[in-house]
Amino acid sequence: MSESTSAPDDSMPCLRRGLQAFQDHTHPHILHLYDRFRIADSLMMSSRELQIVQLFNGRRTIRDIQSDFMHIERGVLIPEAEVRQLISKLDDRLFLDSPKLKAFFDEPIREPSCIGCYPDNPIGIREGLDSLFTRSGGPGLPDPAGSHIDSTHPPIRAALLPHIDYNRGNVSYAWGFKELIERTNATTFVIIGTSHYSSKRFSLTRKHFRSPLGLVETDQKYIDRIVSHYGDGLFDDPLAHIPEHSIELEVVFLQYLLEKQYSFRIVPLLVGSFGDCVRQECSPGQKSDIRRMIEALQFAEAGAEEEICYLISGDLAHIGPKFDDPQPLSDWHLVHSKKQDDALIACAESVDAEGYYRVIADESDARRICGLPPTYLTLQVAKPSRGKLLHYGRYVHPTGNESVSFASMVFER
Repeated sequence: MSESTSAPDDSMPCLRRGLQAFQDHTHPHILHLYDRFRIADSLMMSSRELQIVQLFNGRRTIRDIQSDFMHIERGVLIPEAEVRQLISKLDDRLFLDSPKLKAFFDEPIREPSCIGCYPDNPIGIREGLDSLFTRSGGPGLPDPAGSHIDSTHPPIRAALLPHIDYNRGNVSYAWGFKELIERTNATTFVIIGTSHYSSKRFSLTRKHFRSPLGLVETDQKYIDRIVSHYGDGLFDDPLAHIPEHSIELEVVFLQYLLEKQYSFRIVPLLVGSFGDCVRQECSPGQKSDIRRMIEALQFAEAGAEEEICYLISGDLAHIGPKFDDPQPLSDWHLVHSKKQDDALIACAESVDAEGYYRVIADESDARRICGLPPTYLTLQVAKPSRGKLLHYGRYVHPTGNESVSFASMVFER
């Protein structure tokens, strides 16, 4: 996406990133322009319209588009009205890098993007999440917030939670959240999640998060302190948070558990890939931006007057042909992956962030541990005394096409 959200007066707006075209299987002459960020529904168009739209690069004028199309289609002239109609259709869907898109980004509330992973109504959400606690293998419903804090059970400093969909994450979510809620009085949760849609290392948002259970406010002063220490660049990708599930799924769970007890605020931080560290064979702590974020988060917490708890939203291994592995999964693959996961969990239990990273780096992140960035960062920031595994789980597709593993852990002060 370009830095500016409006094109020069004599140029057309350009298409924003995240758009893909695909053919309708039942009507081959119809194409769909699909938004992988899910801001808007797909737009049907003809192949001719798609050819025109592909000329919208933010530099061409309408006359340029007409001229270029005539060259492509050997003298076919596009009426100006047709071009303008296409612009209007695209802009209404927020498919253009335009002032209308900027206004959307400036909205103070982030609407939910994961409806379908959970119901679109409060009763359905509560019933569905209740069942994760009460079904076979679940831990039972949690006691009130903070009720299990005592001299032998100090408050939870941080927690690692899955962010796979609730159905596949299943009771692992419940084991983590039960222990967390019973042992925290935090009123601000710093949620550090894997970033799946942005190339930026770190992405903050000031937007408040809405779900069918209501609105959760983002702590603006806390964010101010992070920015004041870290510096510029944390809001460079306004699309990063809009389709992202790794923050939203934790927020909905917190709402469900705390809505009748007390209000809370969040600090939503997305962390992008540490692939450069793996390729360059260097610790993440050697990267200046990662060191600066560790310091910024510690600085922000030092200025907080309320109780703080960190949530790591990250899964473990992603293996199988779905994730570009060459062969379907065999028993050997699953046994080996479990062994490597056990090594990761052992490092996390001993709060060894560098050891955790080294397990992944030594296999060149071949199993695609999406929880690496938020886990490493949180362990370095929070400096807990020890960790405890509560539940380990994994989803294995029956044909061996994919497996995703995940865990719930808590970390004590």
